[in-house]
Amino acid sequence: MSLASLHVLALSGSLRTQSINSAVLLAAQSLASANLTVTIYRGLGDLPHFNPDLDTATPPTTVIALREAINASDALLICTPEYAHGIPGTLKNGLDWLVSYAPFSGKFVAIINARPGADYAQASLREILSAMNARVIEKACVTLPLTNNTLDTTALLKLPVIRERLQFSLTTLENILRQ
Repeated sequence: MSLASLHVLALSGSLRTQSINSAVLLAAQSLASANLTVTIYRGLGDLPHFNPDLDTATPPTTVIALREAINASDALLICTPEYAHGIPGTLKNGLDWLVSYAPFSGKFVAIINARPGADYAQASLREILSAMNARVIEKACVTLPLTNNTLDTTALLKLPVIRERLQFSLTTLENILRQ
């Protein structure tokens, strides 16, 4: 008997082309089980600045695309850098577009922290997600021991500790989603 596939939407808080956070999510994508599809969302930088006047029955098309991707997912996987003791504005903007989006409430979320010491961003993200009624799965949240930003996905996958922690996060998330 095969298990139904679960869908996880991965959000990187960085727009940098060579972002370690995006590389971590690509590594997670390649480590996902056959029954877990991880899709990297690449449209955060395309969203307009949040404006309640635009958050109508017909929001901008980029917002509709984000919301459809959220709706199609069973959970979110977020990996974000820390800027000025918080999360980057593009990630916050994306989350702002989801505040009034009812299908986001109760959404399961796992957070990957690529670097030890980025505690302010992680605390800020958890507070925002809590206010949005997301269900952060603490058991699936991991911190990776990365100390530089020069590793790409291939290099990350060669590090046993990175592979182990990412697989642990994904397996834990999948197990909780299947309960």
